[in-house]
Amino acid sequence: MKRIFQLMAVAASLALNLGCSATGKRDSFIFTADLPENFFYVATVYYKPAAGQTCTVPPRQNLAKEFNRHWRTEYKLDSQIDLYRTINGCEMALHRVSLSIKATYGKDYGDMSSDFGGIAVRNWANDKYKGTFNAQGDGEFFGRCQWWFRTIGKKRYITKILNCLNTDSQGVQFGARPFAAYTLEELAGKTIRLKVSLASKEKPGWGDTWVEVPGGWKRCMGKSFTDQPGYCDGNYTDFSTFKMPDGRICTIYPGCTENNETAK
Repeated sequence: MKRIFQLMAVAASLALNLGCSATGKRDSFIFTADLPENFFYVATVYYKPAAGQTCTVPPRQNLAKEFNRHWRTEYKLDSQIDLYRTINGCEMALHRVSLSIKATYGKDYGDMSSDFGGIAVRNWANDKYKGTFNAQGDGEFFGRCQWWFRTIGKKRYITKILNCLNTDSQGVQFGARPFAAYTLEELAGKTIRLKVSLASKEKPGWGDTWVEVPGGWKRCMGKSFTDQPGYCDGNYTDFSTFKMPDGRICTIYPGCTENNETAK
């Protein structure tokens, strides 16, 4: 009889542990991303009082966790995000995940840019940003990023701006930033994946500053080489050099063939 009770106790303990493990899985989801080379993400998680709660929490305390904060040195592809947390005795439910999409284009610390995206928790089903699921049951949403280039400073250094847009699975744009909405029930125990593609061509940061030529773009001179805005303003014959992130002085971007180190 004693042996039977011991076996029952072990079975109950195993069941409890399995139940806790299963519940833990259901109370969180995995966020991950398929990104181009030299792209990274930072995920910042926000909560609000769960349905039926009358407690309040100051907004500054709703930020529960930030994943990949030190993305340059400690980057992890997968982030396990809790759906519920208790903050100051108040039961909180996931409200949104803010995404910062970061990308580098050179070796210097400042040779990077970022744009934004996110996941929101919604309770209605007719939202145009409603997240989809693939055949394996994992959630997916999509984006396409493009580099915009410009020059800065008296020596016209090339710098880049990252611009990311929301698209469907076929690459058709339908929103300003990569974004999807799910219910808490849809997120529970799932993997949600952001898939980002990179446009094959870059473009000028704004108009009437570059002229497209075979191999890329030439930078209009403007009033002088030190004229930082450097608008063409009808002059499409006088161009300037510029300095690439790797130090080369060039006349065409990105199809630079020069290989000298002498700045103008």
